[in-house]
Amino acid sequence: QVQLVESGGGLVQAGVSLRLSCAASGLTFSSYTMGWFRQAPGKEREFVAAISGSGSGTYYADSVKGRFTISRDNAKNTMYLQMNSLKPEDTAVYYCAAKAAWVRYTWRNEYRYWGQGTQVTVSS
Repeated sequence: QVQLVESGGGLVQAGVSLRLSCAASGLTFSSYTMGWFRQAPGKEREFVAAISGSGSGTYYADSVKGRFTISRDNAKNTMYLQMNSLKPEDTAVYYCAAKAAWVRYTWRNEYRYWGQGTQVTVSS
């Protein structure tokens, strides 16, 4: 079965960097659009970034544009989220997700597979 496993979260101070990873198994990884979403306490899960199967296409939420970078290594079946200049408002559980096509990639309900999430806490 399909498994997505996030790692790399933690407690950090504002201004530092973190890199999240999402290891995928049970699917033809390079055929899937991958996305990162996040959910803060009391808020809905929101889109962060997405990357096409080949890696040639990327898209970011305005709130992270210029600070976060999404990438993938199809040989390793792994996706990454490099997060720089972290802010307290970036505090959330971060989820990776997979969908079949490079369309509507900001839509949460379009993603078929989800990981369990990794907590990122940014202190001021």
